[in-house]
Amino acid sequence: MKTRNIIFYLIGLLAFCSCQDMFEPADENNRQEEAMYEESKYADGLLMYGYGRLPYKTNVAGNWTDVATDDAVTNEKTNTYLLMATGSWASDNNPVSEWDNCKDGIQYVNLFLEKVEKVKWAPSAQSKQEMFIDRLKGEAFGLRAIFYYYLLRAHGGYLGDHRNANDTTLLGVPLLTSSENGSSDYNQSRASFRDCVKQIFADCDSAMALLPYDYENISTDDEVPAKYKKSGAYVTSYNLVFGQKAHGLLSGKVAAATKAQAALLAASPAFRDNSGVTSAEAANLCANVLKRNGGLEGFDKTGHIDWFSSAYKTMIETVENPEILWREDRIKNAEQERANFPPTLYGNGRINPSQNLVDAFPMRNGYPIGDVRSGYDPKDPYVNRDPRLEYYILYNGRTLRKKEIISGTYPNVDDETDDNLNSINRSTRTGYYLMKFLRDDVSPLSSSLIEQQHIYPRIRFTEIYLAYAEAANDAWGPMGDGGNGFSAYDVIKAIRDRAGLGYDEYGRALPEGDVYLEECAKNQATMTNLIRNERRLELCFENKRFWDMRRWMLPLNEPVKGVKIDRNETTGDLTYTIIEVEERKYENDYQIYGPIPKGEVLKWSNLKQNWKWQ
Repeated sequence: MKTRNIIFYLIGLLAFCSCQDMFEPADENNRQEEAMYEESKYADGLLMYGYGRLPYKTNVAGNWTDVATDDAVTNEKTNTYLLMATGSWASDNNPVSEWDNCKDGIQYVNLFLEKVEKVKWAPSAQSKQEMFIDRLKGEAFGLRAIFYYYLLRAHGGYLGDHRNANDTTLLGVPLLTSSENGSSDYNQSRASFRDCVKQIFADCDSAMALLPYDYENISTDDEVPAKYKKSGAYVTSYNLVFGQKAHGLLSGKVAAATKAQAALLAASPAFRDNSGVTSAEAANLCANVLKRNGGLEGFDKTGHIDWFSSAYKTMIETVENPEILWREDRIKNAEQERANFPPTLYGNGRINPSQNLVDAFPMRNGYPIGDVRSGYDPKDPYVNRDPRLEYYILYNGRTLRKKEIISGTYPNVDDETDDNLNSINRSTRTGYYLMKFLRDDVSPLSSSLIEQQHIYPRIRFTEIYLAYAEAANDAWGPMGDGGNGFSAYDVIKAIRDRAGLGYDEYGRALPEGDVYLEECAKNQATMTNLIRNERRLELCFENKRFWDMRRWMLPLNEPVKGVKIDRNETTGDLTYTIIEVEERKYENDYQIYGPIPKGEVLKWSNLKQNWKWQ
């Protein structure tokens, strides 16, 4: 929906709000808007439309930016991300654009902020009115920060060659902090990337000043903040506005995490030279969130699996999960499994993890598989690997729902071959199927449908821990903590320990510990590579890799590889052959940065395009 369409829609909304007969004109043109101020549910609708534009892509059944990276491909040949990765990415064909969605969200939020203080949220009680205004304004500021963060990530870039040290023209997007209407000047220039970051920070600060860090009930009147107590608030009214009933709305914690995410983006190699944000600042903003979570003591020891694995059914379905900073509502369905289970389990096998990603998982002793000390055996490649491999990726010979899944070129014990490499259009193209996100107690078959609850995270605490490690290592080296009490090394040690690295197959700690981590901690550059790899593994298939590769300015054209597994019918021995599955056709020089939509650039003369995009 374009901004002008939103304006016309809102005129209709205001007209609907009128108490007059719908077929009779209002006595005065402003009568409809006045009705909205009297009936708060209609004003609240503006904010809800803002929530409806949240840009998080958390449903793995449909949002698969990982298949446009070296981590995966899809067997859905018409998938827009596949087409983008294989040469069709253009300013007028951009499936990762956030332009329309986020700008629409900003328009809704700006309209709401202009009207929120005029609405009668609780006319019978001044204290409730004041609290509702504060909470709703805080939510709106936080939403606007999120929209601008996603716009920057998708559309920020240079007007000229970013490799030229003399070119400092790093632009963001047009900054709009008031709503547009029929008389607005739509021909707006792009603000600097630096000013966009400042606006995100300011909106996050405004949200944090107005919102509680978490929505929790208080027990006594003494806990009511002084500003509300002064206007007559008491424990019941405070809990009505800021208590557990508001759980799931944007909170101070979400605003703090968004500020940390934006800071990490700005301090990344692709933007840091002209963003105005240092790695130290980014690390400290991440630390602010983590210290409120208990620092390393608050690190969820099963957070890499307990929010999706059916082994943690109780945590998914009945209690708040300590790994999840913010999430969508739980949904009971079988959509993810229907999209991604292998064909013999009535799935479509859509996301096919790559050999590139599989090779990124180290051995259980912590060494990369390319290290001669790792003990890796290419003839038995899945033995003694990082335990996360088994949780995240379904590889040949594993059992799922009591069925042997054979992704090689030979039949399973039931003489079925649909799961074989390239067997049918629902089969894997890489020799691997997705396991992460999927519950093995789900059946997607319509005639025997079994649905289960799923959690859709918007922000995980592990993401913020990894963000801190990245920024802290860049600012202070592997062992420096900047006064925060924990270092990049400490975080990565906790993550690898949780994964089971440095342990034997029986879960016993190796006498020598995680030697590879200790070696990496002696060198900042080596530690950077390790942190990036840990982020790749921990956040795989969560729509992070596509953006991480670009902000790190990594080569984008690495071909996606898979494995062809043949069986000797006489001896039963398996042969593993690495194959090239899909060529990546990105332009490494300029596609680090995404385009401004072509139609917008053609429409508005002041809106300049990023370098080399047509």
